[in-house]
Amino acid sequence: MKEFKGKTLGWSWREGVAELMLDHAPANEIGTAVLEELEQFAAVISSLAGDTAACIIASARPSGFSAGGDLRELYRQAAAVPANRRAAGIGKFLRRIHAVLNAIDAAPFVTIAAVHGICFGGGFELALACDLIVADKMARFAFPELRLGFIPGFGGIPRLKRDASNGLVRDLLFTGRTINAARAHSGGIVSQLAGEGEALRIARAIAAQITKYDAAARKTAKKFVKPIPRGELKREIALFCRLFSRPETMAALKDFIERDHARDPLAYLPPPA
Repeated sequence: MKEFKGKTLGWSWREGVAELMLDHAPANEIGTAVLEELEQFAAVISSLAGDTAACIIASARPSGFSAGGDLRELYRQAAAVPANRRAAGIGKFLRRIHAVLNAIDAAPFVTIAAVHGICFGGGFELALACDLIVADKMARFAFPELRLGFIPGFGGIPRLKRDASNGLVRDLLFTGRTINAARAHSGGIVSQLAGEGEALRIARAIAAQITKYDAAARKTAKKFVKPIPRGELKREIALFCRLFSRPETMAALKDFIERDHARDPLAYLPPPA
């Protein structure tokens, strides 16, 4: 399937390049609806592989790439089951999202995240699964999860460690602060900076260049330089489930939801770095 239009995202294919466009109001929060359509994309990766050199993942939402996981949905689902069953439920969801991001990570074509605006939490984790991140100079990145009592759970810590310096990894995790695109670039997370509103255009130019090169060499190079940290990814799921099952985390999420902060992705962040 080389073209798809769903309720939360769509993709198309042209001249060796696939484009997946996130479009889920208000800010591409990743919950069950987005996950189901991402799973549909993951299922067609093998059929796209033969004549696809690159895939761009971008956002049609003006607010940015993605505000992260759907915390409202996460809280509702967790609150609906007894405390001793929460870990099993969230673990099942995380294994599904890990399967999708691992498929994107291991895709036999080059994946490029074209990022503008906010790229937080689970959205940041989706971008980190890509081979390259092209960021609008106004883009901002953050892992604010510790402020709500848990850690990134979509594979963000192992993938961030793969790309960034230890100092930047710890700064992002321990402070929850946002960093701008320039700092993300200097820290090894962003591969190329773009002017305001230019990330998608630059990503398309890079993808067009990639189509000119030998497919076997491209696949070999990707597999060699970008190993997937599968052991750490499994450990991350276990740690997330343990933290998320605590009453302290549920209370923090409840407060967050009741204050209606979920409509403002910036509300629970400290001042930017």
